[in-house]
Amino acid sequence: MRTTANWRTLGRGGYGVYSWLALLVCGAPALVLVTVVPGRRTRRRFTHWFAKLFFYAIGSPIRVAGATHMPRDACVVVANHASYLDGIILTAALPPNFTFVVKHEMAHFPFAGFFLRRIGSEFIDRSDDGHRKKTARRLFKAARSGDALAFFPEGTFRPEPGLRPFKPGAFRAAWKGQLPLVPVVIRGARQKLPAQTWLPGPGRLAIDICEPLHPGGYESAKGLMDAARGILLNQLGEPDLG
Repeated sequence: MRTTANWRTLGRGGYGVYSWLALLVCGAPALVLVTVVPGRRTRRRFTHWFAKLFFYAIGSPIRVAGATHMPRDACVVVANHASYLDGIILTAALPPNFTFVVKHEMAHFPFAGFFLRRIGSEFIDRSDDGHRKKTARRLFKAARSGDALAFFPEGTFRPEPGLRPFKPGAFRAAWKGQLPLVPVVIRGARQKLPAQTWLPGPGRLAIDICEPLHPGGYESAKGLMDAARGILLNQLGEPDLG
């Protein structure tokens, strides 16, 4: 029994190392292309295809359910957050017209910060009210020009399963701009690369794109947020930590 467990641990470790090598092989040309190719939309298309290639390379192509629910025009996507893989998963699974809204700490990560800036991501410091409002104005401008916005409203993730409290920014943006709000459920990321773990393991990945919520049917951004949270909790099947 112990020998079997040892082999299982060794196999997971080997898979984890292979996964990071695959990310390096897929990410290096993507980094070069987003550095030299002009045009944000073109850079996003390259990033989208290299992200898809990465998940195929590690044997975890992303199953997408409900793709027909995704609006063709500007919208706001909100997704649960359980792993460092979540951003790459949405990059691979969603159309390449999204502006990702990420916490400002990511701007200082080597390579990742540069990469995110080149594809037009927005960094938000929720502890700085002035910075948060300035970012919100830029996001409204991006939405008016036809950009779709993607948020992880929990802001961070922890090892324990469950949906953490939401930050209101995504829901204010959707309600104020009268943009469809699309809840998206990410499945399998927590098991594949849990918090406080650096080596991914084998496992399936999937996202469920739920039917859009239309802000006109809600009296406030909070009402919109509560409705989206209820959908995510129902679909995700994890505890409510809020």
